[in-house]
Amino acid sequence: MSSAIQKQQNFILQMIEEDLKNKKHTQIVTRFPPEPNGYLHIGHAKSICLNFGISEEYKGKCYLRMDDTNPITEEDEYAKAIIEDVKWLGFGWESLTHASDYYQQLYDYATTLIKQGDAYVESLTMDEIRELRGTLQESGKESPYRNRSIEENLDLFVRMKNGEFAEGTHVLRAKINMQSGNINMRDPVLYRIRYASHQRTGNQWCIYPMYDYAHPLSDAIEGITHSLCTLEFQDHRPLYDWCINKLNVPQKPRQIEFARLNLSHTITSKRKLRQLVEENHVSGWNDPRMPTLQGMRQRGFPPNALRHFCQLIGVSKSDSIIDMSVLEECVRDELNKNAPRAMAVLKPLKIVIENISEDHDSKNYELRVPNHPQCTDMGQHALPFGREIYIEQDDFMEVPAPKYNRLSPGIEVRLRHAYVIKCEKVIKNKEGKVVELRCSYDPSTLGKNPEGRKVQGVIHWVSATHALSATINLYDRLFTVDNPGAIENFTSFLNPHSLIQLTECKVEPSITKATIGQSFQFERLGYFVIAQVHDQAYDKNNLVLNRIVNLRDTWSQKK
Repeated sequence: MSSAIQKQQNFILQMIEEDLKNKKHTQIVTRFPPEPNGYLHIGHAKSICLNFGISEEYKGKCYLRMDDTNPITEEDEYAKAIIEDVKWLGFGWESLTHASDYYQQLYDYATTLIKQGDAYVESLTMDEIRELRGTLQESGKESPYRNRSIEENLDLFVRMKNGEFAEGTHVLRAKINMQSGNINMRDPVLYRIRYASHQRTGNQWCIYPMYDYAHPLSDAIEGITHSLCTLEFQDHRPLYDWCINKLNVPQKPRQIEFARLNLSHTITSKRKLRQLVEENHVSGWNDPRMPTLQGMRQRGFPPNALRHFCQLIGVSKSDSIIDMSVLEECVRDELNKNAPRAMAVLKPLKIVIENISEDHDSKNYELRVPNHPQCTDMGQHALPFGREIYIEQDDFMEVPAPKYNRLSPGIEVRLRHAYVIKCEKVIKNKEGKVVELRCSYDPSTLGKNPEGRKVQGVIHWVSATHALSATINLYDRLFTVDNPGAIENFTSFLNPHSLIQLTECKVEPSITKATIGQSFQFERLGYFVIAQVHDQAYDKNNLVLNRIVNLRDTWSQKK
């Protein structure tokens, strides 16, 4: 068994091992069945990794099935995005299927239920059905149409399919038990009339199966052995089993529930995510602050980091909130291994090194620096150095605080990969703001310490002559509270600093060789990715980068 599975020996795997040991199954078959009515989020990533990961481990099959049973809310755009997201996470499927592939079989199964006396056509309104269903404290009451004859039910169901009735006039209900302690078993609706064009079947059908009916039977048709779903479907399991056991199906799947993934400082409710988009709190479903896979991809999160995160948190039977810092640490671990290093200055302060001649830059003098300090096979790149450079404004303090180890008047610091410089003069504008520093450099200090004196600090920099201008988006947590999804007015807790856009940044010129989606570690600043801007091609003269994550967790320090 692989180390990945060993690290998360959970109750689901124990059940699978037991089924294999008892020869209940010879091959494990799973599925990931999203509804194409929105974009996938981090919670779906857990289900994707679980279903496809189990299939890979046991050399079985995993289907990607679109649960397209509601034509009003579903769109082809979402289906395409789902396919793209699953591929991006690194998974392939046995077959791409749709619940709509089985519409005729589902209809035939429904007809069988009617013939067996296990289903009937209901003519009450949905409000009347809800009223008779009862509550958790009160049992339900039977419909006056519950005891229609099989012949009448068959006739009405065919006429429903043929489009003879208006929406809401009839539904098909299972005949189970209106006294059941589980409300889901009180004659649930199996089919409803809906005059809406379906993205795949067009106007071929005007009756559509409900999820709780279509899902177990689609599983059975596809030969799914283990149907893995989140805990909110636990109370639906008796209905799942009822549908399977009442019909002669090719496979009797086993439904197993696990806790959904809840991530701190964000929400995974599709309805609430849609509200954020529609009320323009974010720029769209792929906004880098969103927990959607499209948003995380735009943010620059590596897919392997998400897979590692899902493996790390494991599978349990109780809901909990995973702190965002756990995901961020997985992102750092992955980027630290693979992201080349470079330098950028977010808030530039100009330095003129006076003991370098003014024609120095024309000599094309450059340093050679490693692309990754621990990976020599990643090679080196050229780093221009000259008379004029930029450093961070925060790396200079005219009156240094205690233990301040960066640049200040008369103090030396080392420029990363370069020389030791000393601040000789401070130039201010008429408002008293520092706008430029005049410094000297020690040409004997490239790659070695100066003789007879100790230099404390090391700061990053870029050549003013060669640097590229860039806009950099600094992203942070979307909400200021751990669990915004539990708050009714959750938008009141949006983090006003979740996006800070800096428009005058400077980036070293080696970035020109990069492509959209490539990540870097900007030394001392964090990990950044070259962003896709409105589907435009990469343009070094209009460079936009997103901060993926800081070098370390700074959120807890802010709090």
